[in-house]
Amino acid sequence: MSSTELRRTALDATHRALGATMTDFAGWDMPLRYGSEREEHLAVRTRAGLFDLSHMGEITVTGPQAAELLNFALVGNIATVKPGRARYTMICREDGGILDDLIVYRLDEPGAASAHYMVVANASNAQVVLDALTERAGGFDAEVRDDRDAYALLAVQGPESPGILASLTDADLDGLKYYAGLPGTVAGVPALIARTGYTGEDGFELFVRPEHAVALWEALTKAGEGAGLIPCGLSCRDTLRLEAGMPLYGNELSTALTPFDAGLGRVVKFEKEGDFVGRAALTEAAERAATQPPRVLVGLVAEGRRVPRAGYQVVAGGEVIGEVTSGAPSPTLGRPIAMAYVDPAHAAPGTEGVGVDIRGSHEPYEVVALPFYKRQK
Repeated sequence: MSSTELRRTALDATHRALGATMTDFAGWDMPLRYGSEREEHLAVRTRAGLFDLSHMGEITVTGPQAAELLNFALVGNIATVKPGRARYTMICREDGGILDDLIVYRLDEPGAASAHYMVVANASNAQVVLDALTERAGGFDAEVRDDRDAYALLAVQGPESPGILASLTDADLDGLKYYAGLPGTVAGVPALIARTGYTGEDGFELFVRPEHAVALWEALTKAGEGAGLIPCGLSCRDTLRLEAGMPLYGNELSTALTPFDAGLGRVVKFEKEGDFVGRAALTEAAERAATQPPRVLVGLVAEGRRVPRAGYQVVAGGEVIGEVTSGAPSPTLGRPIAMAYVDPAHAAPGTEGVGVDIRGSHEPYEVVALPFYKRQK
């Protein structure tokens, strides 16, 4: 494969047969949409959507000191993750800047002699995370393995997803908590069934071998026919996560920000034993945030129809008070929305006089608390 050739998932031919509009995403040729982005978005909110997320980066960490390595390499306390559970965390540089946000699954059985973790990185950062973990593994009795080619990843998201999946597996879905995973068989395909997602809805992510991806996609499609399941692309995945107030690396998160700058200091666990990469810088960042609060990530809802985009300036009283990180029309609210980092003085919900500079025009926006949308449980 040439350096400029896009990688294709095991479901590439399926997407093309469905008429998907494809796009380059982090070096992968991925489905952006199959038809209407709005219809795909609303299907996930009200029924169910089926996604191909095989571009995500899976990295396996095993060995007697796997937990110690991950505690050193990441900011979270991975040693306290029980078998069958998952944790949201981050990997930072020595200066505290965020390299990526991650989900770490612990896959070994209770009582196993050696721990087994799967680290799932964003597609755009998978190589960076792999390189950092490999470098940080020196001195630990643990192995870091690139498993990006070992998995295809399908996601079923939306209120009808538990029923759809239950019709294809005898795994105990009722007992599967949020941020947990268990091995099972779905439509005859061996899978890691995880109750995680990036849409704000209940749903499942299914890690399978690439050669099983097409059969599983077809089985899920057939099982979901009566429930209104449709295939969904990356475009609606972005508007779904935006409504749910979920950060996206490269927008709300970057190496220029620490977890405390991003309002996610809770993921940094200073109480865990031993040193970890970035501890000193993050200690200073935590102290700084306590005395001089950084810009705050807030929600903005348009009073008009113009859509804000990443990089647009947030203004108040003729001054620049922040910057938009993500913006899009919200199919659920029926109005344009955005996430933005703004000065603390303008961060309270209901703050008046806030606008977004859209090509020289200061459009009025309402400051609201995140998320914009929260599902009824």
